[in-house]
Amino acid sequence: MVTVPRIALVGRPNVGKSTLFNRIAGRRKAIIDARPGSTRDRNYAQASWQGAAFELIDTGGLLLQTDDPLLGPASQQAERAIEESDLVLLVVDGRAGLLPDDAAIAARLRKSGKRVVVAVNKIEGSADGTEEFTRLGFDTLVPISAEHGRGVGDLLDEALTHLPKVEAAEEARPLRLAIVGRPNVGKSSLLNRFLGEERAVVSAVPGTTRDAVDSLLVKGGKRYVFVDTAGIRRQRLLKENVDHVSVVQARRALERADVALLVLDATEGLREMDATIGGYAFEAGRPTVIAVNKWDEAESRGLKQRAVREDVRDALKFLSWASVVFVSAKTGKGLTALLNAAERSAAASRTRITTGVLNRFLAEAAARFPPKAMKGNQPVHILFGTQIGIVPPTFALSLNHPVDLHFSYRRYLENQLREKLDLEGTPIVIRVRTRKH
Repeated sequence: MVTVPRIALVGRPNVGKSTLFNRIAGRRKAIIDARPGSTRDRNYAQASWQGAAFELIDTGGLLLQTDDPLLGPASQQAERAIEESDLVLLVVDGRAGLLPDDAAIAARLRKSGKRVVVAVNKIEGSADGTEEFTRLGFDTLVPISAEHGRGVGDLLDEALTHLPKVEAAEEARPLRLAIVGRPNVGKSSLLNRFLGEERAVVSAVPGTTRDAVDSLLVKGGKRYVFVDTAGIRRQRLLKENVDHVSVVQARRALERADVALLVLDATEGLREMDATIGGYAFEAGRPTVIAVNKWDEAESRGLKQRAVREDVRDALKFLSWASVVFVSAKTGKGLTALLNAAERSAAASRTRITTGVLNRFLAEAAARFPPKAMKGNQPVHILFGTQIGIVPPTFALSLNHPVDLHFSYRRYLENQLREKLDLEGTPIVIRVRTRKH
């Protein structure tokens, strides 16, 4: 596989790196916030310009002196991005002018030996205001407005002239896995174990991950994109606007994922918030795999898989169809099983059944257990059934009376469909239509 060149966005906090990242990536992927430090992880996006493919890396702002326990790791993430990049876009603020931190970052970049292009952001009109940045000592300065898109094309033209051209090609779509769970259950640690590197900031401070960070994994010839979402918290605990945005990002990540990986903490047991978050995945109609993390501590705590599985099934009855996998982000135990379960769940969500086979199935199911209406005592018959959608598998049933099926009969049909079609790991939707009189 040809490696595409990597471009890192670097600069002090609040110069507009995430806005530029979103402009180039073509979607609102990185959190934008007025306070320094909103982006703390390395945020990746596959992009292309004029037929040339590249990978873009957004980073937290480089702060030379900080006591913040989270902004420190953010600077470390920026350093790693510089190391792994082929070219650096140094983003500066044309309105604020040249500041000492800009000069210090430039000096650090010169020592790295990387090719650097300076993007002078927040220049809305002419290129006036860029001259003072020539003192940074780099050959190329490009005035841009990331917010309005001005000059971004020129910036990419300039950057890509210094990189080998890799043709942008359509590849098989990777399986998108949204890692969700309450704060500090080990989501970022799980991601880092999969990727084999510390790409997401891991900290004992709850809510360390604020962005939804997409990361590509290629394993066994298969491609997976992990979306490591911010720990979802109760609304009353969302004191920071950026944390509220993180909850929204997590729910959006579920909407655009193929499979939800709901991470639980084996050492803490089930919490009410686990069910709430599982409900988000259910509402989104996502195939779901439940990952019981920190299982490396199970023996010392006297935990048994059977008992824990029963507790999970009891607390998350609405996800009774989801696979349960015991994993350890610390040791790597269970990670292959987790990917396999995700693959099976995604495949199950795309299952189709012909109309003829479905109606024979419905007739056999009705012969074993006659349909029951939600209200009234009139006999109910299923006249006809058809599959009307996938992801999740969705079935429409026509009845002889304008009534709904009893919830117990819906559950019966769902269980029978799961058994016949091997639909473990995916929700099933049954809709009822009635004959018009």
